[in-house]
Amino acid sequence: MRFLYYDRVDSLDKNVKIAGAKTFTLSEEFLRSHFRKQALVPGVIYIEAMAQLLGWLIIYSHDFNLSAVMSLVEDVKVPPALRPGFTAEIHGEIISTSRRDSLGRAWITIDGEVVASMNRIIYSHVHKVNPQDLRDLFYYYSGIRTVSSENA
Repeated sequence: MRFLYYDRVDSLDKNVKIAGAKTFTLSEEFLRSHFRKQALVPGVIYIEAMAQLLGWLIIYSHDFNLSAVMSLVEDVKVPPALRPGFTAEIHGEIISTSRRDSLGRAWITIDGEVVASMNRIIYSHVHKVNPQDLRDLFYYYSGIRTVSSENA
């Protein structure tokens, strides 16, 4: 993963939902030489943040036996102009999942207000993976060191 658009996973409920956070600062790589007069977080970054977090929920829910590749997003709303200097709370839910693909939705809140959302996101599943490698990456990137038995 080249760019990680969440800082931590705050809660994880297998096959149901995930929540995490990302603090957007002026030092973000995507802001370098992009908006010269006023730094703004591009809408595509919100989409990627939601997709990354929900993708990990899908991988985790399938016991790390697949990789999830974003295939389709619909009904997307992103803010036109948010300046860096805020912490976004990222939420995702699985609507349905099968061996072949998963359907979910995700949204971002700032101070309790929804500022971005994807009401339909489909992931195709890739089954040629090494589960231990995915498990190690998940725990490394999520900040989670142990998962309670209620989430397993």
